[in-house]
Order: sequence, then structure tokens, then C-alpha cells
Amino acid sequence: MASPTIKLNSGPSMPLVGFGLWKVNNDTCADQVYNAIETGYRLFDGACDYGNEVEAGQGVARAIKDGLVQRGDLFLVSKLWNSFHDKERVEPICKKQLNDWGIDYFDLYIVHFPISLKYVDPSERYPPGFTYDGKNVVPGKATIQETWTAMESLVEKGLTKSIGISNFNGQLIMDLLRYAKIVPAMLQIEHHPYLTQPGLIELAQKEGMAVTAYSSFGPQSFIELEMKQAKDTPLLFDNETIKSIASKHGKTPAQVLLRWATQRGIAVIPKSNNQHRLAENMDVTSFNLSELELDQISELNQNLRFNDPLNVSIHAFMQTF
Repeated sequence: MASPTIKLNSGPSMPLVGFGLWKVNNDTCADQVYNAIETGYRLFDGACDYGNEVEAGQGVARAIKDGLVQRGDLFLVSKLWNSFHDKERVEPICKKQLNDWGIDYFDLYIVHFPISLKYVDPSERYPPGFTYDGKNVVPGKATIQETWTAMESLVEKGLTKSIGISNFNGQLIMDLLRYAKIVPAMLQIEHHPYLTQPGLIELAQKEGMAVTAYSSFGPQSFIELEMKQAKDTPLLFDNETIKSIASKHGKTPAQVLLRWATQRGIAVIPKSNNQHRLAENMDVTSFNLSELELDQISELNQNLRFNDPLNVSIHAFMQTF
């Protein structure tokens, strides 16, 4: 089963359905990536901050060795972490991540957050996370323009085919477009029926950017992180509107949530270590929701954001100024 693709403004096509590597355990990551490739996945969304790029690369290498795919069949994504936003840090960390994956180039390399943090040497702690010393959040000095200019140089040097942004709001996108020589190929955002962000998506698509949704199942992704807000929020899988639409189409609530995005041209990157669910998550373009059903799902919006960096430590930020 092959996923449909979306054309990026940089030229390449990217699968509409991929496998997200956030919270994939190190001890199972290689096998999960290999199994996902065997199931038909070709897009893998990773990041420095996920701490499993070595293992993801091992899964890719094994799949290539076994003849399941060639490197050119895969669309591999990674992200620049906040601690490496200074212009002189961008290329070295990208090269380290490529080495971790065991590949020569990324298909897409994304600025993970529009946040600059003080540099942490990878030899001291990697991935560094949000804190400088394991306790305090210390802002860096790099501007988004400085970081984006360094990202553009990665394309020129062949380290990545495309570059993109994640967790940017509309104001930051409009500012970036004033000086960008290369328009971001991708905007990756938290996107689910509790956080629909229609204006932001419209802006990105109008400016020629593709959009990828993460945390497509809403609070489900954050419950295991012991987030009270997520625990207190009704699961989308249990929502009567979602369940009713799923029953009508003979699909699972998860498939309906993913189709709500893909039918509107938004890529999705769910994960699963269950082989049956891996296949189900790929099968989210073989049926169509009606316009009424799309609207009913969108009407569940509560502007409820779970992935908010300020929740990490707003007080730590404030203490540094």
C-alpha cells in the first residue's frame, strides 16, 4: 500500500502519510522503522530531540540491506533543535544528525521551534532538551533570520533537499518571508479537532508551504507524559461525533481523524508498534468524508494546545531576564 504524495515548493514529492518517531523507545525503534517500511511507509519524521536517530537509521539501513527499499524511495525528515540556532552551530549539528542516521542527506530539515536556547555541546549532553544544565532554561542570542540563513546554506551544500519550519505562528511566518531566499517547503504544527488553526493553515498554503500535522489524536499523545491538561480532556477516540462517522464508514476513530487531515491535503505522521494499526494508519486515503462530516469534526475546535513550550518552564525563562 503506497501513500499518495504532496508536491513541495522545492520540487520533491512527500508522502501524505508517514511514521512519526516522537516517543519511539530506543530499544524498539530500529525494529519499528523496519516494520513500518515493510508495511509500506516511506516518510519518517525524526528529530534531534527525540533521541532515537541512531536507532532509526539502523532500521533504515537494515531495510535497504534486505532489499525492501533504496535510499531514494524514502523521505527522511529531521529537525534542528533550539540549542543549535547560532549560525555556526547549524551545519555541524546537521552533519552529526546525518551521521547518526547513517545517510548523506535529509529530504527535509526543519527548525523545530522558533526558540533559541544557549548552546550545549553534544559531547556533554545529547540531546540537550530545553535546559542548559539539566535544570535551567537559558535563552540563546540567535535571531530567526540568522538561523534561517544558515538553514538555507544546508540546501546549497546538499545536506538537505528541502527546509521547513515547525511550531511557527502566522506573525513569525510573515516576518520570515520578508528575508527568506528559500521559502519554507513545510510548516509542521500541532493539528487535531481540538486545535484546528484554520487561519494559520490557510496562510501557509497560500504562501506555497505544505502542512504536516502532528499529534493528530489530540490529548492521546500527551497522556503518557503525565500532562494534567491532557488527562482532563475527553479523548477524541471516545467523541460521539468521531465514533458515529467512523461507524458509518466502517473505519476506526483513528482513521477518521487522520482522514480529516489528509482529505484537506495535510500530511500526517502517526506512529504505532502494532502491525495491524500500522496498516490501518496507512489506509486513510481510500475513503472520503462528506463536507458535512469534515465540518462536524472541525466544529470540535477548542483552540486547545498541548505542545506549548511555555509549559516547560515559564518561570525559568523569566528568571533569566
